[in-house]
Amino acid sequence: MCDPAVEILGSSEAIVALRRLAPKIGRSDAPVLITGSTGTGKEHVARVFHHRSARAHKPFAALNCAAIPDTLFEAELFGFERGSFTGATRSQRGQAIIADGGTLFLDEIGELSVHCQSKLLRMLEEHEVHPLGAPRPVKVNLRIIAATNQHVEQAVAAGRFRSDLYYRINVARIAIPDLADRPEDIPVYVDHFVRLFNERRCTHVGGADAQLTDLLQDYRWPGNVREVRNFIEGVFIDPPDGPIAVRDIPEAFAHLHRTYARTGDAEHMRLVAALEQSNWNKAEAAKRLHWSRMTLYRKLTKYNVTRSDSGTS
Repeated sequence: MCDPAVEILGSSEAIVALRRLAPKIGRSDAPVLITGSTGTGKEHVARVFHHRSARAHKPFAALNCAAIPDTLFEAELFGFERGSFTGATRSQRGQAIIADGGTLFLDEIGELSVHCQSKLLRMLEEHEVHPLGAPRPVKVNLRIIAATNQHVEQAVAAGRFRSDLYYRINVARIAIPDLADRPEDIPVYVDHFVRLFNERRCTHVGGADAQLTDLLQDYRWPGNVREVRNFIEGVFIDPPDGPIAVRDIPEAFAHLHRTYARTGDAEHMRLVAALEQSNWNKAEAAKRLHWSRMTLYRKLTKYNVTRSDSGTS
C-alpha cells in the first residue's frame, strides 16, 4: 500500500492521471508550476514530486510568498549575516540555502511584488544567492516548484507578473481541480483523515455512513481538501463510537444541514430535466449539470431515477 504522506490521494480521473504523471515529473528535474484553488493540496503534490525525484534525500524547503512583506523577502529567501540590519542579532540561513541540493517550494508565487520577482529571477538565472551582509554570494543547486491560486497569464498580461519569470517557472504545468469538480474523491479524503485522527487520538471512529457520505458529496467544499480535514478534526472533538452520521456534524459545519435540506425534489427535477434535454444521454446530462459521470450515476441511484420518470415516451 502506498504511503499517504508521499502519495496523491483520490479516485477521480484527474487525480488518477496526476498520480500516473508524478513519477515522470519527479524524474525530470524541470521547474513545475502548480495551479489550483486554496486548500486543494498544492504543497502536498509538490512534496510528492520531490519524493519521486533524485533529490529526495536532500531537503524540501517551503516559502509562503503571500505571508512575507517585501522588506523581509530577501532575508527569508537568501538569509542574512549577524549585524546586517537592525535586529539581526544572529546569522540565519535563507530557505534557498536550506534547500540546497533539494527542492524549493514557492507557495502563492503570484502574490510576490514585481520587485521581489526580479530578485527571485536573478537567483534562478545565476544559481546563486547573496545573503544580506555576506561578503560574497553562495552557489545553490535547486529545483523550483511554484504554486499559485491566481490566473498567472492574466497577471502577466496586466503587468503584475514578470513574463520572463513566468517562462522560467512554467515548464511543467499541473492544474489541481477543485474538490467540487471531483466529488468521488471526497469519501477518499474522509477515510484518510478518519484514519489519521484515529491513529493520533487512539480512537476507533468509523467512516461516514451512507447518508452522511451523500450529504458530503453534495456540498461544494469551498475550502477544498483542507476544509474536509477541518470537518473530520471537528468530528473528533466528540468522536462517535462507530460510523460518523449526520447527527455527528460539528457545530462549525451546521450549514451542511441546510445544504442537505436544499437538495431533494429540486435536484431530482433538475436531473430528470437534464436527462430529457439530452435524450437520456447520461454523458451529455452530466455536462449540462456540471457533474462528473460518477456523480450522475450516484444521483440516479439516490433518486431511483428511470426513464419512466420522464414526461416523454
